[in-house]
Amino acid sequence: MANTTTPNPSTTPPDPPTTITGTTSEISPIETELLEEYTRLLNNLNTLSSQLNDMASLPSAEMMDGLRALERKTSLVFTLLKASVYSIVLQQQIWAGEDGDDAGGDALGGDRDGEEE
Repeated sequence: MANTTTPNPSTTPPDPPTTITGTTSEISPIETELLEEYTRLLNNLNTLSSQLNDMASLPSAEMMDGLRALERKTSLVFTLLKASVYSIVLQQQIWAGEDGDDAGGDALGGDRDGEEE
């Protein structure tokens, strides 16, 4: 029967350090090329990360101008929405006043002749 026990980590010698350019006999040329690609990818991602951090810390003037324009448009849309809601509420009050004309008042609380009681 084969020995199935795992070796004790303290007695196992550490693996020899491998560098990407100086390959050992355990790493094939394809694995070395793949590791070099991963290294380039890591460097590119680190560069991208630092550039994104710079952009986030100091917003550009173009971004600020875009945000100002967006703020103006949002304000305009909000104003138009308020006006639309006010118009709908006013129209409903007018309709409710027409339904209750028998009471002698209009939708705004005054009488039909404009005289106050």
